[in-house]
Amino acid sequence: MTKPLQVDEVWAERIVDQVNGLEYGSVLVTVHAGRIVQIERTERKRFENNSAASASAGSSPEPFPAHNQTKLKNLS
Repeated sequence: MTKPLQVDEVWAERIVDQVNGLEYGSVLVTVHAGRIVQIERTERKRFENNSAASASAGSSPEPFPAHNQTKLKNLS
């Protein structure tokens, strides 16, 4: 039978701290035998394609540096 999960103030504060400021991502709470034992935070960063920045630079930037493009071609 499953044990009821007890979330005390300390764990509640830890979880809220991990969620605060998170724009894109997830917070994973791991429970063993009815007790919280771990919190994992995965944060994603999203970058917009800023055409104004590339226009002011005078040329369109490459999506990957040249040495990475070579590696990517070798993978396909």
